[in-house]
Amino acid sequence: MNRSAPASAILSLYQRHAAAFAQQRSQTLFEKSWLEKFATRLPDNGRVLDIGCGNGQPIAAWFIAQGFHLTGVDGAPAMLERARQAFPSQRWLHQDMRQLALGETFDGLIAWNSFFHLTQNDQRSMFARFARHSHPGSVLMFTSGPDDGIAIGQFEGEALFHASLAPGEYQAQLAAIGFRVLEMRVEDPDCAGHTVWLAQRA
Repeated sequence: MNRSAPASAILSLYQRHAAAFAQQRSQTLFEKSWLEKFATRLPDNGRVLDIGCGNGQPIAAWFIAQGFHLTGVDGAPAMLERARQAFPSQRWLHQDMRQLALGETFDGLIAWNSFFHLTQNDQRSMFARFARHSHPGSVLMFTSGPDDGIAIGQFEGEALFHASLAPGEYQAQLAAIGFRVLEMRVEDPDCAGHTVWLAQRA
């Protein structure tokens, strides 16, 4: 099997299985400690860009509950429709993150369990987009794999693509756009084994 082939099917997969995702996505908010670390560096009522927001549960919902102004972008309309129904007062935009071009900046950018569905080259290209949507002081948080490689999982019986760069390359990419790594944890046991990056623009 061409290991990169499922990468092009990610958005259609989530479009077809939006209902199943809503049923299966953990709502325990095991991510809360990282969300709090991110949020403490944002201004009150700050603007957050949730890249690959899905149906808005539970990540976007948490930020909304804290009083932040949220813009969610996702490439699967069926996922976004659920977010709009749940949180009609927030802004939800149908856009593939690989073409992200909103012409504005945000206090915080988060790509939780979304950015790692891109191919390695598409991930490299995203750092320029992170830069264009941030300003000095903006905070960026994303999840990755633990090391360089590709992993094919399954969701609803279909191949689910994941990829990662090496930690050193992520550090270099962040430095190149003026972001300093504040904290990074590989396979954090307190966050369901997620590898998390938290960085801030100088």
